[in-house]
Amino acid sequence: MDLSGHGKGQALDVSSQEWHTLSAHEISRRVRSGALRAVELVEYLLKRMSTIDSQLGAMVDIDSDGAIAQAKQADRLAAAGSDRPLLGVPFTVKDNLWVKSRPATYGSKLFADFIAPRDSWSTARLKAAGAICIGITNCSEFACKGITTNPLHGITRNPWLLDRTPGGSSGGAAASVAAGFSPIALGTDAGGSVRRPAAHTGLVGFKCTSGLIPNPWGFDEPCRDMGSIGTLSRNMRDCALMMDVLAGYDVRDPLSHPLPREMTAPSAFVGAVTSTLNQGLRIAWSPDLGCDLAVDQDVAEEMHRAIDQLRQAGLTIEDASPHWSDDVIHYPYAVRQHAELAQLFGTQWHTDPSQFDPVIASQIENGCEITAAELTDMTFRRHRAREQMTAFFERYDLLLCPTVPVEPWSCNALAPSTIGGRKAGPRTHAVFTPLFNLCDVPAVSIPCGFGAQGLPVALQIAGPRYADLRVLQLGAKIEQILSHAFKAPLMHSNLLEQDR
Repeated sequence: MDLSGHGKGQALDVSSQEWHTLSAHEISRRVRSGALRAVELVEYLLKRMSTIDSQLGAMVDIDSDGAIAQAKQADRLAAAGSDRPLLGVPFTVKDNLWVKSRPATYGSKLFADFIAPRDSWSTARLKAAGAICIGITNCSEFACKGITTNPLHGITRNPWLLDRTPGGSSGGAAASVAAGFSPIALGTDAGGSVRRPAAHTGLVGFKCTSGLIPNPWGFDEPCRDMGSIGTLSRNMRDCALMMDVLAGYDVRDPLSHPLPREMTAPSAFVGAVTSTLNQGLRIAWSPDLGCDLAVDQDVAEEMHRAIDQLRQAGLTIEDASPHWSDDVIHYPYAVRQHAELAQLFGTQWHTDPSQFDPVIASQIENGCEITAAELTDMTFRRHRAREQMTAFFERYDLLLCPTVPVEPWSCNALAPSTIGGRKAGPRTHAVFTPLFNLCDVPAVSIPCGFGAQGLPVALQIAGPRYADLRVLQLGAKIEQILSHAFKAPLMHSNLLEQDR
């Protein structure tokens, strides 16, 4: 990447500076005050990406010229006294969302030549707040696989250990933030696709109440009514800063709804994470989510240590699990995804199956056999799941559970072979996150420690619908107590040295 035409044209010494460790709120503060020029920051991060990403595979498109142009505009706005909340803050966008006039491939050969005609709603919202889009991140094909690899762009690796996966489908977004390419990233989450990669890379990953962030145009996607735009960051305040910008209502999105009154106040989300937690909250801890879900022993032990620390710090946490009916416990999440993939892409699959990731091709093939009766049954099961989740949150204000039951596994494997001593299937690693999509409730993944291999382990906080502020407020309190766990690998990795 040639940066000689930008700024002063001087070579940037990536290893001697630490701008990549700055938070979004610190970058914005410095840019607005004139202590940091957005152009210099963006040049630095572009150089970092060009040095590291050949090993990581997080990025599928880097718009260096566009990013520099946006940075120059941010510096002009700062000089004019702008108070935009994300002024000068770089961010990345998952490849199933749109950035105007840039490639948007959805991780698929079908869209290899597609150029986005406009920004996605969330992309435009961040830009309007002063943020700078520096590139697009890899995802699994159609965002429908639990690791991040596809036939078009290849494998994305975990910055903590390069032979491990960052999870999926927002693995490129997670890797970009964890490696210090940007402090924040946009992803999507229809079953855990933001929260699980966040867990595997030591980040904060948030899925808001369904409909809180509009997404009125873009690619057709399976299970859209279970999905949300998701945020990835290295701390809770940056997550809240993004949500203050992204939360909104747009009548063009039939799933969008007006914000609850408490979320319409200026900086409502940042206010929540910087205020004192209500000590009277009824918090439940469920190590298996009431579903007898398997967890590796080292991961379970680390989570129990974290829960003990939280209790010692004064949080009142009760052991309790939701009560699910058998048809909810055995809800076949994959069935609906497969059926909708078949509806969206079945014609192309019948014409040329080789155009698809073999895993996705198999999902489409399965989807062609699913009946209307099966899909109708799933609708009724979802209603019961919501009723049972609502009943639980009548007794408790918040729920803690694992985000993922394992440390990151080989990036060349679809899933670990065993979990908790039991044989694991392709989605056994992903069982703790989808219930919250099914029930439309907010959930955030936050780091809580490290497993036996020294890789990140994460807790998940969930709450009732529209309790997003409460969920993030508890996350901020846990961040204070478990601050040792909030260490993105950019702080100590040898990625730069490996590349030399």
